[in-house]
Amino acid sequence: MHGVQRFRFGLLAGAACLTVIAPAAAQPTPQAERGFDRYVQLTEQRMAAETRPGGHFLWIDGLPEAQRRSVITQLERGTVVSQQLTTPAPAGEIATPGALIHHWVGIVFIPGAKVSDVLTFVQDYDHQQNYYAPEVERSKLLERSGNDFKIYLRLKQTDIITVVLDTDYDVHYEQLDSTHASSRSYSTRVAEIDHPDEANERALSPGQDHGFLWRIDSYWRFEEKSGGVFVQCEAISLTRDVPLGLGWMVAPLIEQVPKQSLEFTLGATRKAVLGRLGGGSARQDESLRQGNQP
Repeated sequence: MHGVQRFRFGLLAGAACLTVIAPAAAQPTPQAERGFDRYVQLTEQRMAAETRPGGHFLWIDGLPEAQRRSVITQLERGTVVSQQLTTPAPAGEIATPGALIHHWVGIVFIPGAKVSDVLTFVQDYDHQQNYYAPEVERSKLLERSGNDFKIYLRLKQTDIITVVLDTDYDVHYEQLDSTHASSRSYSTRVAEIDHPDEANERALSPGQDHGFLWRIDSYWRFEEKSGGVFVQCEAISLTRDVPLGLGWMVAPLIEQVPKQSLEFTLGATRKAVLGRLGGGSARQDESLRQGNQP
């Protein structure tokens, strides 16, 4: 599941408070979009090296050994582990005036699963609203050609206000070998919906919206080992910046809510796949929660 389209939407909960004190009519500047594109390009260069033979396929593989073992123990107990990332760039290359780049990675372990089990679930785009409610209200596969998918998600976030977005994505999967797979997803449309589910519902055009989410690229990796599947999601998104003078109030919330929403998405993926696998995997999951080794 390209839950990153959902979990990054979670940062809107933080940004939503801006509507109380900041008007709509926001759009990314050309310089901000160029900065985002360059940041993505540099990040994808790092990713390409990681997926080659000998690379660190999972984020945790590059951690110091003691830390890596500690994280694996957490994952085996059912915990979702996440971390904020920053891609290094030469001075002056990344400038996003009026906008913010958000970059997070998270990982979860699904005991008893195969890569094929997880891929079957995440590619079931017509039913994702059943597993990721209330953040996903509608989901639909628009088109499929081999490993390429075009999908639609209606996202909803209720915090200080309710925000609804209609979003489209191009998604591509790669089966690297029998135990490794990956995917990448690029948003092709993000539209804030005014008066959702009412007779006068309409999509706000660029420049009319509040800038809660402008762009999002997400990258998933699936590795089968240790009696299950490690599922990793890394996402990069572009949103409106915090208005001048409000950073002390808004910035901490914007930094933390994406983490919480990412962990919800990966946790929901884990729960759904375990549910599809049935009682055997559920019992193994309970054993792990009680501290037994698989």
